[in-house]
Amino acid sequence: MPDSTPVTGFTAADAVPDESDRRETTGEAPGSVGLVTTQQVQLFDATHPLGLASGNTLTEVTVAYETYGTLNATRDNAVFICHALTGDAHAAGYHAGDSKPGWWDNLIGPGKPVDTDRFFVICPNLLGGCQGTTGPASRNPETGVSYGLDFPLLQMADFVTVHRALLAHLGIDRLLAAVGGSLGGMQVLQWALSAPEQVRNAVIVAASSRLTAQNIAFSAVARQAIIRDQGFHGGRYLEEGTLPETGLRIARMMAHITYLSEEAMSEKFGRRLQDAEIPRHGFGVDFAVESYLDHQGEKFLNRFDALSYLYLTRVMDYFDPFADPAATAAVARSDSRFLVMSFDSDWRFNTEHSRQIVRTLERAGCAVSFREISSAWGHDSFLLADPIYHATIEAFLDRAAEEAR
Repeated sequence: MPDSTPVTGFTAADAVPDESDRRETTGEAPGSVGLVTTQQVQLFDATHPLGLASGNTLTEVTVAYETYGTLNATRDNAVFICHALTGDAHAAGYHAGDSKPGWWDNLIGPGKPVDTDRFFVICPNLLGGCQGTTGPASRNPETGVSYGLDFPLLQMADFVTVHRALLAHLGIDRLLAAVGGSLGGMQVLQWALSAPEQVRNAVIVAASSRLTAQNIAFSAVARQAIIRDQGFHGGRYLEEGTLPETGLRIARMMAHITYLSEEAMSEKFGRRLQDAEIPRHGFGVDFAVESYLDHQGEKFLNRFDALSYLYLTRVMDYFDPFADPAATAAVARSDSRFLVMSFDSDWRFNTEHSRQIVRTLERAGCAVSFREISSAWGHDSFLLADPIYHATIEAFLDRAAEEAR
């Protein structure tokens, strides 16, 4: 049943303005994994290429990842973190010279729900990304220049294939748990369906198994803003020395509108003017909410690649794992357990998306727990240190660890 207990102790300042921006994460709990570094490993090469679900191949795939905690002697305490659309491998702790923590630092660390005193935590940047893992902006070994639009289209299963290769590299056969929110939750679901023997427990937060037409429409407009930008140059903007800055900025601004609820935006911004002393004569940035969106769009240019935005949103559009009637057969025969969570103010992936996942898994005979959390902050709630949300994940992982003994 949905949890109707009101969440207290939050103010407008606690609303994370981005579904995955590590520089805006709030609500830190005590304890940190401290200084961390992002590692890189080449998992596929010309002698061992990556075969994609589409039938295409990539001859070189490098993955950026971070780990926290210690892998135990029996190698059965690993928790895998799957990031959301614009996230990266830096989920917890601090990089040298950076005062901002990883994007899920309030969840991961000593004594936190994903407790690094007990668990060995792994978080990679996914395939097609732009934060150290091979993606469309990477150098194509066959041409010597970036792939651009020659990069093959991806599917959710391809993310999982690369995740599994990383596990093999680390010498881990089976995960205690996989945890993800939004696109990260979709990766967890795909992994549990395609390789249930490797995922003992799956935590799926604010995710979907099948996007609605409205969600596809939001992404379509964002992609068109990028593609129609004069700086896009048919995807060859890196070679041309340009960037589709206006299109990428608009795409990001529109996405931010969908990440917060109307209640959160009203409380955080209302109709407040950015500077009440300046006369209003035109179409500049007059309101505080306009300034916020402009700021988010501007800073996005410095950390994310436009092609990755195109490719990753397209993966989400086509994700529909339950379309195959046999999709749940293997997981139903396994001992995998699921925790599915939603937020009552999330209108991007509303609770019905989570309920659909729950119903399908239950019909297949899977062990599923479900909880809807009351939160004012919309889709971004999965990044916040909501006490009920965090306590639910902590209890689920506690039980998983106890059963693994």
